[in-house]
Amino acid sequence: MSEAALPASPIRAPSPATAAQGTGKKQSQFRLIAACSLGNALEMYDFTVYSFFALLIGKLFFPSDSPYGSLLLAVATFGIGFVMRPLGGVIIGNYADRKGRKAAMTLTIGLMVIGTLCIALAPSYASAGVFGSLMIVAGRLLQGFSLGGEVGAATSMLMEAGGVKGRGFRVSWQLASQGVSALLGALTGAALYAALPQASLESWGWRLPFLLGLLIAPVGLYIRSQLEETHVAESHESSPIGRLLRNHGGLVLKGILATTAGTATMYLVVFFMPTYMIRVLHMPPSLSLLSGCVTGITLFVVSLVAGRLADRLPARKPLVVGSLLFSVVAVYPAFWLISHYPSVPLVLCLSALLTASVNIGTTPMFLMLLEMLPAGVRASGISVVYSIGVTVFGGSSQFIVTWLLASTGSPMAPAFYMMACGLLSLGALLSLREHKAD
Repeated sequence: MSEAALPASPIRAPSPATAAQGTGKKQSQFRLIAACSLGNALEMYDFTVYSFFALLIGKLFFPSDSPYGSLLLAVATFGIGFVMRPLGGVIIGNYADRKGRKAAMTLTIGLMVIGTLCIALAPSYASAGVFGSLMIVAGRLLQGFSLGGEVGAATSMLMEAGGVKGRGFRVSWQLASQGVSALLGALTGAALYAALPQASLESWGWRLPFLLGLLIAPVGLYIRSQLEETHVAESHESSPIGRLLRNHGGLVLKGILATTAGTATMYLVVFFMPTYMIRVLHMPPSLSLLSGCVTGITLFVVSLVAGRLADRLPARKPLVVGSLLFSVVAVYPAFWLISHYPSVPLVLCLSALLTASVNIGTTPMFLMLLEMLPAGVRASGISVVYSIGVTVFGGSSQFIVTWLLASTGSPMAPAFYMMACGLLSLGALLSLREHKAD
């Protein structure tokens, strides 16, 4: 089926199995949002903490004669987790469309816990040699695999478990939870850098944020066990991932390209900016971590506002296009000011501006894609779109920008990368035709 055929059936009618799920009492919106957001929040918290301790992790687990060499290896390990995301997106997304969103979400949070434990308990290179480094890599691979399927299952459930009117707000909590995670991760990192001497940080202090993050896992598992399923496939239906690629391959490809701007902004401004402030602008670590706090708050607030706008606007595409245009135009002068007049207040303000400018359109864009995909392939579709987009343009972004900084010596390297991603997203988005669900 070509994409042009989509308007005839943007969303399939619920199957009997699905419809049966709706006969029970209405799910609590608070419980639904908490259950669907906690797994994503835990994963993003771990990603945030890893990013903020990348310099230290590079020193402890990837020793090198060059400071940039250790950092490159550390951010490469950060990026290697993204390699598993497409595989997780295909396997767990397919599982979510076959067995249900709830079953997939229970699986992903268990895998997240194992991955986080591998990182938190890994012995340093000095004490265990390459074994410690391999444990860090194994933890990142497990985290990436789980999140590859988590986003599709959880976002699909947020969209499906309620009326059409509040879809944007419910879906917005997937991004808003990332903002909360970035904020908590940054606050934890800043507190540890301020409270502990360097020796304590290197010996045990850096492990604390990962161990603290695990406390949320039992809560997440319990709340998810209480959810009502929103979709179960008919037993005679073929493989969801096969139907997705056959019938909606063009939409999936355009969706992947459309996510590049938001992905690049998220992983460079929210996660990489602290490292950029320390390594390039030579600011103290404790102050640099404040950028994570500011961007986390911004992402939280802007995502919820964007969700409300998506529910109220007659069309969502103009909002997404406008946000992309503004972010492409704003990124170069923002980094020029940061590099020529480096100060903590300026970096914080411009980081918030860049985060807000692109993310005001991210929730509406994901809602457009969710509504264009039939329920039987929705979790698979969003999982594949998100995992591949984030892998290609997010997981590699820190490594690419670090390499560009080392090779060119230009502090403008992040701006050029983000502008290229913004233009690519804009082109893909303009080729999509919005089909707002009834």
